[in-house]
Amino acid sequence: MSVSFKPHLSHVGVSCFDIDKMIDFYTAVFDLKLTDKGPGFSFPFMLAFLSANPKQHHQLALAQNRPAGAPSTIMQLSFMVNDLNDLREARQRALAKGATQMRGLNHGNAMSIYFMDPEDNTVEVYFDTPWYVAQPHGDPLDLAQTDAEIWAATEKIVRADPSFMPVEAWKEKVFGA
Repeated sequence: MSVSFKPHLSHVGVSCFDIDKMIDFYTAVFDLKLTDKGPGFSFPFMLAFLSANPKQHHQLALAQNRPAGAPSTIMQLSFMVNDLNDLREARQRALAKGATQMRGLNHGNAMSIYFMDPEDNTVEVYFDTPWYVAQPHGDPLDLAQTDAEIWAATEKIVRADPSFMPVEAWKEKVFGA
């Protein structure tokens, strides 16, 4: 096995009903830029490419090829932010663009919001904490609380978990780094 072989996830593609509605949602909520749009050559439907990274043509590819009435097959699309303020901002933007089923979860190792986009795909917005606890783990997260209240409650919860350790110790254990 080659030690130089280190693939990384680059982008994800999502089948959709209404590509323009999805472009509007993801550009407004996440500040993604539309980098290209047009009919596919080998895929006979409209495609759109979005990115927040100028070094990456697309992080999200949208394809208007979801059959009428088909349920979403997306478990979740996850976007990372920096902190609680960004999580609150994402919540407000998503709700303003019609997101539904908004809920907050404190995973101990991350704080997240989950919601449904306009085509009922689950979207997560999260940031990591400095702690590890075994997953799955999910306590309610109330973003109406102050940052201090949220952090104090989180630390109390994770330190009570038998799997608790600082995230750096977990990284060393799993990755040796």
